[in-house]
Amino acid sequence: MGSVLKNTWALMLGMLLLMLGNGLQGTLLGVRGSLENIDASTMGYVMAGYFMGFLGGSRVAPLLLQRVGHVRVFAALGSLVSAAFILYAAVVHPAAWMFLRVVVGFCFSGIYVVAESWVNSSTTVENRGQALSLYLMVQMGGIVLGQLLLNVADPAGYDLFVLITVLVSLSFAPILLSTSPAPVYETATAMTIRQLIKASPLASFGNLMLGGTYSVLFGMAPIYATQRGLSIAEVSYFVTAIFFGGLIFQYPIGYLSDRLDRRYLIIAVTAIGAATAMGAVFVGDSFIPLLIIALVIGGTSSPLYSLLLAYANDYLEYDQMAAASGGFLFINGCGAMTGPIVVGFVMERYGIHWFFITIAILMSLICVYGIYRITQRTYDVAPEDSAPHVVVTSNITSMGAEIAIEAADEAQHEETPKQ
Repeated sequence: MGSVLKNTWALMLGMLLLMLGNGLQGTLLGVRGSLENIDASTMGYVMAGYFMGFLGGSRVAPLLLQRVGHVRVFAALGSLVSAAFILYAAVVHPAAWMFLRVVVGFCFSGIYVVAESWVNSSTTVENRGQALSLYLMVQMGGIVLGQLLLNVADPAGYDLFVLITVLVSLSFAPILLSTSPAPVYETATAMTIRQLIKASPLASFGNLMLGGTYSVLFGMAPIYATQRGLSIAEVSYFVTAIFFGGLIFQYPIGYLSDRLDRRYLIIAVTAIGAATAMGAVFVGDSFIPLLIIALVIGGTSSPLYSLLLAYANDYLEYDQMAAASGGFLFINGCGAMTGPIVVGFVMERYGIHWFFITIAILMSLICVYGIYRITQRTYDVAPEDSAPHVVVTSNITSMGAEIAIEAADEAQHEETPKQ
């Protein structure tokens, strides 16, 4: 791990600062929207903007990298993000916010491509997997800690928007001043949607529903919490619990994934998540049960992307796995674009409890479809022949997925002779 830090410390420090800013901006915007009396339906469109931009950027960013190179793309996207963050406070209007969210989502898709390419080029085959794991921990840790920064100043003021702008601006200094050579970006062509559905209908449908679940959780949670009447501190703890649950449940679910029929695990995880979400509807004013519910929902939803990807990889050739990740990212993004819009509408019309009811419905659909798929397909993959489970997030690029798959496959082969 020491050699990994020596070669990637600039990237890791930069990503930590960047994710602190990015983690706070979504929550801050949701809280500020409620303070400005912007209705949930309108805020749904605002929050969906990020996922629209991210989906578009995942297609355009590789073309920009090939045309002008990593350093210029990185600097340009970073400056746009910094400008967008400060403009949130300068132009308080939902139409402006939605446009800025599209810009931010677009920019972050390119930033992730650059960061993961840097991980790939700054490490060796022996430590690349460790570097990616550290990168993902820094990314998730930054997002979790970013929620707590909501308590630093009043969200109704200007200071928090200045803070996230400063964090993003500072994040690029260690990376751009690093002496490491600029990376070379190469990525596999994404599989078509038709190919993905044929390879794994469950993983394809699951990713579509999961995209909606993610965007509802991470886009609308602060709006739900504010409209529920929670204090600013309680809002930050509530959103933190969602992210923290995803962080701590990744590895236990990954451990089980390599030892059980993955379809049954998918069904069990989604059933627990759906039941917990429905249980939230009946929780009274007590805050502690709400925190526990947030922890469990985050812990059951966040690891699902890795689990669905591992299940799909059981039916793919090794050289198709990274390409499949790119395709699933697109499917996930399509679901993510619609999630906040739908839940914002139903929350506004039928009440804030539809935040949890929508999550319960989406996870139940994955669960029910998983049960149906068991009747249609025999899972005859032996544990020793199954694809390795890799811990990734839904915003990882195909470059990052390829690194994770290579590292997990190598580790799996090293363990095989010992059995």
